Amino acid sequence: MSRLRIRPHAPDDDGTVLSVTPQSAGWSHVGFQVVKLSDGQRFAGGEAGREACLVLVAGKADVVAGGMRFDAVGGRASPFEDRAPGAVYVPAGASYEVTARGSVELAVCTAPGTGAGAPRLINDADMSREVRGAGTNTRHVRNILPETQSADGLLVVEVVTPAGHWSSYPPHKHDTATPGEETMLEETYYHRTQPRQGFAFQRVYSDDRSLDEAIAVEDGDVVLVPRGYHPVGAAHGYDLYYLNVMAGPERRWLFRNDPDHAWIIAPPPASGK
Repeated sequence: MSRLRIRPHAPDDDGTVLSVTPQSAGWSHVGFQVVKLSDGQRFAGGEAGREACLVLVAGKADVVAGGMRFDAVGGRASPFEDRAPGAVYVPAGASYEVTARGSVELAVCTAPGTGAGAPRLINDADMSREVRGAGTNTRHVRNILPETQSADGLLVVEVVTPAGHWSSYPPHKHDTATPGEETMLEETYYHRTQPRQGFAFQRVYSDDRSLDEAIAVEDGDVVLVPRGYHPVGAAHGYDLYYLNVMAGPERRWLFRNDPDHAWIIAPPPASGK
């Protein structure tokens, strides 16, 4: 099995089914955890020196963070519902508690932080939506915590890729700090499929192929992207959702397309007589 593929397991006592830490991933910034809660079950967290974005991938919950209370956050039935997730930003050092109202799928996204600012509900209106690509490269993007919204290091976005389509495509990377051209960002992909028995493929590769892995992913898997290009293809018949968490030394998303494949989105040449 690929070292970049992290599989879920049966829930721990606190509901955790999957956990990625900087230590387990062998990097410096991104942490990611998936928690499954039943009605009334509680999950508590908060770390000194690490900020968090709590994303209700599915379900509804009450959230208390840093002494502030946010009731009935979220509410969509699944990540494939055309509706924004519930999300709460928690600055580094603040504790939080999530209490499920019914079944909940919670993603805990973390990165180093200073502790500046206050906990806040991320409103639906602040999660900008866009359609990227065309034809079988079309996908639907929702920016949960983009660089235009306040945070120390976290960038969080979710994408729905229709069955048979490609995403994160043309292949792109963000693993080199080149001012004005590319930023160095670690990244996790949390994959969900619809129907759940589906699968997708993700390739993670570098220019020199010192890293080159083609990974079959199933519902609930996480793929680590420490460096390199990382395109995704959804199998025919199965819609694909993924939640991306990115963080690095600079909180800015600048990427470089693989020059071998950049022609795919290049403008057509001007017609001549």
